[in-house]
Amino acid sequence: MAFAARLPATEFLTAEQLAEMRERSTWRGLWMIAHAWTLIFASIALVAWFPNPLTVILAIMVIGSRQLGLAILMHDGAHGCLAKDPDTNIWLSQWLCAYPVFAETRAYRRYHMNHHKRTQQHDDPDLVLSAPFPITRASYRRKFLRDLFGQTGYAQRKAQLLNAFGDVAWPWKQRLAYFNEKLGKQFLANGILWALLALAGVWWAYPLLWLLPMLTWYMVVTRIRNIAEHAVVPDHDDPLRNTRTTRANWIERLFVAPYFVNYHLEHHLLFFVPCWQLPKLHAILARGPLYGRMEVQPNYPTVLRMATALPPEADRRGALVSNARRMREGTNMGQDQASSGF
Repeated sequence: MAFAARLPATEFLTAEQLAEMRERSTWRGLWMIAHAWTLIFASIALVAWFPNPLTVILAIMVIGSRQLGLAILMHDGAHGCLAKDPDTNIWLSQWLCAYPVFAETRAYRRYHMNHHKRTQQHDDPDLVLSAPFPITRASYRRKFLRDLFGQTGYAQRKAQLLNAFGDVAWPWKQRLAYFNEKLGKQFLANGILWALLALAGVWWAYPLLWLLPMLTWYMVVTRIRNIAEHAVVPDHDDPLRNTRTTRANWIERLFVAPYFVNYHLEHHLLFFVPCWQLPKLHAILARGPLYGRMEVQPNYPTVLRMATALPPEADRRGALVSNARRMREGTNMGQDQASSGF
């Protein structure tokens, strides 16, 4: 096993600053969760009041980005950062963040901590998300279209469902019990959501404005976020350069990078810091001597250009392995908890 190098916090923070960064706030966690769900329900209300193609497209993009936002807040819960009390933290993370997007905090935590221990090393479980890059623009365009039109989302959710039913050799009673253990609470949370929408008179919003964004825009922004965090980083063995922070304007924060997920380098330096503290940590680092070494990019288009810098002829050489990569991407999300690469 190869462990990633780490930078002691004392090299860039005072004891007082470190204590401040460690501070958790249940109210901030609740506020971010409420913000995500408010945008989701407001988008549904917009389509209900003004049904037309433009409002539907806008709602799908906003809701898909907030589904990513719920996964990000689940990730904060996996690090114990969503609330001060551990029991409150796990309840908020599970029922209001993870289960609605068919995820599970504890399973994700077991998987995700290996990513932090082995960031960009050969046995990093998330290396499959960044290793294929750089690629050609044509290759990324194909990936983008598969994400946008639901092919990626369908493959991943299908694999997740099949895995949740267990071994086909098991008797059905055992398989159903296994399914209930793996996805029972996720289906319950989604059933509650559908029931609430039906009581509000908009039952159609569940398939159109919850499942469809999950299969489409959520996949688009998840891939973009994965690319921004670890693809084409300068040095896999330098903790300041094997992970990237990407500055984000308000449009990028609305549609691509909610809840401070763009401060990924800061998160890797101190993974016990709540996400809402990361901009403050970034500001402290920006005033210090290490900032010149840090991998920081100005926006998401810049990172995408870096990740799609291969010449067109490389696309032809890679055609033989593209199907194998798609299979890996599909099965990667079909395990106990979808790999999200945070």
